[in-house]
Amino acid sequence: MNSIWTIAKRELASYFDSLTAYIIIILFLGLTGFFTWVWPSNVFFRGQADLNIFFEVIYICLLFFIPAITMRTIAEEKGSGTLELLSTKAISDWQIVIGKYLSSLLLIAIAFACTIPYYITISKLGNADHGAIIGAYVGLLLYTSAFVSLGIFASSITSNQIVGFLLALTFLLVFAFIFGFLGSSIPGTIGETLYFMSARTHYDSISRGLIDSRDILYFGGLTFLGLLFSQAMLAKRNWKD
Repeated sequence: MNSIWTIAKRELASYFDSLTAYIIIILFLGLTGFFTWVWPSNVFFRGQADLNIFFEVIYICLLFFIPAITMRTIAEEKGSGTLELLSTKAISDWQIVIGKYLSSLLLIAIAFACTIPYYITISKLGNADHGAIIGAYVGLLLYTSAFVSLGIFASSITSNQIVGFLLALTFLLVFAFIFGFLGSSIPGTIGETLYFMSARTHYDSISRGLIDSRDILYFGGLTFLGLLFSQAMLAKRNWKD
């Protein structure tokens, strides 16, 4: 556990040392704040005390921010050769993957924490549905957890960060939109299965304030599979040896 936390802290510190964290948080707050409070169908225009627009915007923003954060996690280590150095320090592949995963998740959680004033403001403006808003935040964390693991997996496939970004973006688009589109277009069991595989299906369910075990299992299972595949990609270098 100490090794995992050490890797996570090192990674998180590197984000802030390189200004990456500050740029991502500022862009994140700028985009979500603009569409929530300024343009086009902002909170004041709609006249409702909710953050529905914010959660719609953030759902899309994360499709780009998560690949931008995770693209360097393992690809950079592989490209620079420091991955082998980590392995010589009695650190397992699982510890490396979990440490990288936690650092990325913590960075996005910090960005989420910076949006709490949005919630406070909405609460002051009217009778907000606190259950729905809190549920949406929970849904965001679960959604982010699953997609960060997919981003880590994409980064583990290559030593090129740009390729890692594009692979992660592709994975995320498939789960965020394509499965849902195919599921609603194809009839029968196949369509239902594809629809169930859509992250949007489960995110929308939790965002309504309904905590369903199927949604938690979906995001938890997707997170685990992403991390498992990442660990398997790291283990491949040992097979070659």
